[in-house]
Amino acid sequence: MNYYDLSVLADEIESCMRCGNCQATCPYYQETGSESSVARGRIALAKYVLQGKLKYTPVLAERFECLTCYACNAACPCGVPIDRIFLAARAAMVREGGAPFLKKLMATALKNQGLLDLGFKTAARAKGLFFKPHSSGGLTPRFPLGLDLRRVFPPLSPQTFRDGMKEAMTVPGAKGNVAFFTGCLANYVYPSTGRAVVEVLNKCGVSVLIPGEQHCCGAPLAINGIMETAEQMARSHVDLFSGLEVDAVVVACGTCGESFKKKYVNLLNGTPGYAKKARELAAKTYDIAEFVRNIVPFDRQLLKEVVMKVTYHEPCHLGRGLGVTREPLEIIGAVPGLDFVPLQKPDWCCGNAGTFNLTHYDVSYNILKHKLADIAGTGAEAVITGCSACRMQLEEGIAREGLGKKVLHTAELLAMSLK
Repeated sequence: MNYYDLSVLADEIESCMRCGNCQATCPYYQETGSESSVARGRIALAKYVLQGKLKYTPVLAERFECLTCYACNAACPCGVPIDRIFLAARAAMVREGGAPFLKKLMATALKNQGLLDLGFKTAARAKGLFFKPHSSGGLTPRFPLGLDLRRVFPPLSPQTFRDGMKEAMTVPGAKGNVAFFTGCLANYVYPSTGRAVVEVLNKCGVSVLIPGEQHCCGAPLAINGIMETAEQMARSHVDLFSGLEVDAVVVACGTCGESFKKKYVNLLNGTPGYAKKARELAAKTYDIAEFVRNIVPFDRQLLKEVVMKVTYHEPCHLGRGLGVTREPLEIIGAVPGLDFVPLQKPDWCCGNAGTFNLTHYDVSYNILKHKLADIAGTGAEAVITGCSACRMQLEEGIAREGLGKKVLHTAELLAMSLK
């Protein structure tokens, strides 16, 4: 059975009672006010697609674009698997009409690690040709090049995280051995996050292996309905990480964690030789915050004071997606010297959502403005989060609005205190 196939979701589609609870929780709907951009409207469209009453058009494919923030799933009293229906609908759109050019280009790059490496390294060296410095320390485009000229990007690292690290970082008398799946953003944009993860794990007495053959988790492809390529990437990682003699796999991104813990299982559920291995890999995959709180806890006696006022943004895929909500807050609460001020809506989506941020920039930024206002209201010096994509979105908004705040990954905060 293909998990992401509309033909097996007829009962789930019918279980939507059109109550409208999703309206109050959908960031996209809050900005557009369009019924076709809220869950119950899109489920109705999916029903017509399934019944053959609607055929592929670019406009119809656009109707299934969303943030995949799972807020509608959490609010649905009937337990409708809304995200699964949307992904199945997107897959149907891709099968019938193909992926848009930008997403085809993304798929080509993400499935070819060598090409992705070359692209990022070339961009890091040639950034001065296409970008100019922003007062925040980031970069803004010199020319449109398909990007909004208002955008502010973090500077690409001249050396990727994986290139700058040994493949194995062992500690004497290790309590355990883990493999670290770095994800793309920690590898190319935020190597400080990767270094912090390794440092924290080593100081917790855990040896770390960073497999050089790893690549993108494939989530951007699965989320955009490019399922065949996403399944190929899932098989590749299941083969790679299942073949390692490690106690666990640690990730530092909720979206990557979801790939290993959920999407690989769903994509490979009917694939001989892979379904069982995918489930076993999922069972031993942990977010870094989850791992150092529940599996090999850090020693609170080693923590040093960090004098700073902070708040916490909960990434959608980490919180609602993986259920890792308590652990990051416990880490923040354990660091001496911190003044923690919670957001009014810590789990409200920041608006990034991967390619959504590229294809729907104005809506994405308008959603972000609500988060920025919430952050400004705390008076915090720094925002802590567990997702590099959220970090990129928050940093851009902070730069554009001149808020003068830092954004740190949870692992970076813990590493600061463990030094």
